[in-house]
Amino acid sequence: MLKVKVIRGSNLAIRDIRTSDPYVILTLGHQTVQTTVKHSNLNPVWNEELNLSVPRRYGALKLQVFDHDLFSADDIMGEAEVNLQLLITAALELGDLAMLDDMQFGKWSKSGENALARDSPINVVGGKLKQEVALVLQNVESGELELELEWIPVDQ
Repeated sequence: MLKVKVIRGSNLAIRDIRTSDPYVILTLGHQTVQTTVKHSNLNPVWNEELNLSVPRRYGALKLQVFDHDLFSADDIMGEAEVNLQLLITAALELGDLAMLDDMQFGKWSKSGENALARDSPINVVGGKLKQEVALVLQNVESGELELELEWIPVDQ
């Protein structure tokens, strides 16, 4: 199971007159979940936790930010993908996390091949496997999104 905490957006694109009403849609496989709408806010703070089960054959976690509109279709405000391979590999290799001290296990490095705003460390914290992710939104003039991923073993 994957818990995704959508922390905040920053410097999001304007899609209405001087502002936007953003929300985030997460997609993994055939599952889709979304945050609440933050009205008139280009720097929203969500701090919302969304859970997704990880299918046997998983791909990237897809994120899309939209501007909510009452009288027309919602406007896209950017998108990004998160490669889950390192987090899932770490979970499988580490096994029982409760037996481990806090430590950094690895990191997903920022490069021209991904949407990371900075390196994304994978840490064991308090017996939990977590990954901090800051993304530059793609296909849009501006915007970043901050997340925290947490691996939840299915036996919990």
